[in-house]
Amino acid sequence: MPERCQWAAGEPLLAAYHDAEWGVPSRDDRHLFELLSLEGAQAGLSWLTILRKRAGYRRAFAGFDPLRVARFTAPRVDRLCGDPGIVRHRGKIESVVENARALLEVAAAHGSFAAYVWSFVGGRPRQNRWRIPGDVPAQDPVATALSRDLKRRGFRFVGPTTCYAFMQAVGLFNDHQVGCFRHREVSSLGR
Repeated sequence: MPERCQWAAGEPLLAAYHDAEWGVPSRDDRHLFELLSLEGAQAGLSWLTILRKRAGYRRAFAGFDPLRVARFTAPRVDRLCGDPGIVRHRGKIESVVENARALLEVAAAHGSFAAYVWSFVGGRPRQNRWRIPGDVPAQDPVATALSRDLKRRGFRFVGPTTCYAFMQAVGLFNDHQVGCFRHREVSSLGR
């Protein structure tokens, strides 16, 4: 059994996400939009809850196609508030639609949402070397800067802690613990 980051041990769905996706550098705008949306939905909940609802989110939000989501209307949001396949929190649902619109503006200004997000780390993943779970911070100055700028651009549910988790998830930070089998694998990606 390979050694994993402690948060992914013991639960098969978390382990599968950890082993295949978490921390892998992504430069795909749709994937970035999906993870930013899911991290926002997770606020106040467990990541396992969100992973269990991920298929429901993909269905409800048109596969996280920002062009389609940006056109969602108030009646569509009302219907989503009754969808048991997602977290039925009106503010979180509305934020996905508003964030899709803001993302399209950012992508138009920067060439892509990925180019904008990756500019916060100079285009290369930051390689952290955390030894134990307690070493990993809940936020950091780069995530705080991203949070501030996203909010200035009209994004919602993008506080510093959410942005830090997003940056970990999409590989801007390699936050696999050094003893985790994925730390070395992920560190070779995205250079």
